[in-house]
Amino acid sequence: MIGNDVIDLEATRVQSNWKRPGLLEKLFTQEEREVINSHNSPEIMVWVLWSMKEAAYKIYNRQTKLRSFIPLQLICTIDVSCSTVIRGVVKCNGFIYATKTVLDGNLIHTIATVNIIDIEKIEEPENSNVIKDTSGIPYQLIENEMYPVSISHHGRFYKIVSLKYC
Repeated sequence: MIGNDVIDLEATRVQSNWKRPGLLEKLFTQEEREVINSHNSPEIMVWVLWSMKEAAYKIYNRQTKLRSFIPLQLICTIDVSCSTVIRGVVKCNGFIYATKTVLDGNLIHTIATVNIIDIEKIEEPENSNVIKDTSGIPYQLIENEMYPVSISHHGRFYKIVSLKYC
């Protein structure tokens, strides 16, 4: 299973005020807020953690078919971080998701998978013949077979990702 989220930092600066009183407490655990506040760029870390939560939530929703606003139940941990790639884990109600976030200028792109080894098996399919099931969950149709995909768009960016199946 796979999930992804993309964030356009230019768009967030116009559309969102992450410094609004009470917002961080509504979206992030105390530990996550400490990570944000201790980071050399708190704004970037807000959106990295939010992107991790969104990517993991897409898998959680696919697994459980539950749709709800549960950001405090999606608990992020950063395992490895450098200037352009952040690897982490998101836990939610007994489920664990591996994440990889890429920072590229004004783009933040996170992918999440159930199995950590699948993080390196991600592709952006050229054939985007996407259909959705009755729950609105996207799949790519290839030779009459349905394969899970994850779609995300924000501002100027659009990403569709899948696991390599060969």
